[in-house]
Formats: sequence, structure tokens, C-alpha cells
Amino acid sequence: MQSIIKISHINLIHEAAKQFIASMDDRTVFAFKGAMGAGKTTFIKAICENLGVRDVINSPTFAIVNEYRSDTTAELIYHFDFYRINNLQEALNIGAEDYFDSGALCFIEWPEKIAEILPDDTVYVNISEEAEGCRIVSIS
Repeated sequence: MQSIIKISHINLIHEAAKQFIASMDDRTVFAFKGAMGAGKTTFIKAICENLGVRDVINSPTFAIVNEYRSDTTAELIYHFDFYRINNLQEALNIGAEDYFDSGALCFIEWPEKIAEILPDDTVYVNISEEAEGCRIVSIS
């Protein structure tokens, strides 16, 4: 799974999310990398909305993990933000590996903080900001 999605304007984020969903195949763990403010949470929110989540979707910065369920497919989705963890043990203490092995979709922000425990088949998603607010989403 290698692709690039260009988001030239925020109004096009849902189209980009649909493209992303179409490329997901059967993998469930997605590690989102990018600078602070690159749009990781915003893109994950658009993906979740396109997957049928009707709950309020926000960053789990303080909770570390938010759980959502698709209203259309009943699919379980976990959204992680490991920015505030201080060491790998904190991720292990919340059962991160169990979440990753659950078969549910897992969208992870700041995966570099827990790289050692990510599954081998993790899909890496890099979001970078270009000129005039354009975002490039690189999937590998």
C-alpha cells in the first residue's frame, strides 16, 4: 500500500478521507506522523466521519485513547494520541498491544513514541504541510 493524497484545501478533506479509506485494504493499525499542527487529528476525524462515526471526534491528547463506533457498520475504532506519554511502559500499562491486536481499526498519533510495540503490518501515514495550507498525505 503506497500512495499519495494531496489535500489542496480543507474543504476537500472528506474527499481525501474517502480516498484513504478506499486504500485501507484489510489492515487495521495506522500510524500517523507529522509535525504539530500538520493536520493528523483533523484527517483522522474526517476518516472517522466517513466511516460512519456520529459521535464528537476530538484528539485524545489527555485520555490517550478515544473509542468510537461506526453508526453504519458498528465497526469499532480506536484513536490514540501518544504525545503526552513519557515512556513506553505507559503505553503498555493501558494495554496498547491488546488494542492493536483486537482487529479494530487503530489510528495512532505520535507513533514514534511507541514504535517498538507497533505490529509489523502497521501502515505509516505521513502528513506534511506545503505552501498555502496544502497537505500531502503519504501512505506506506
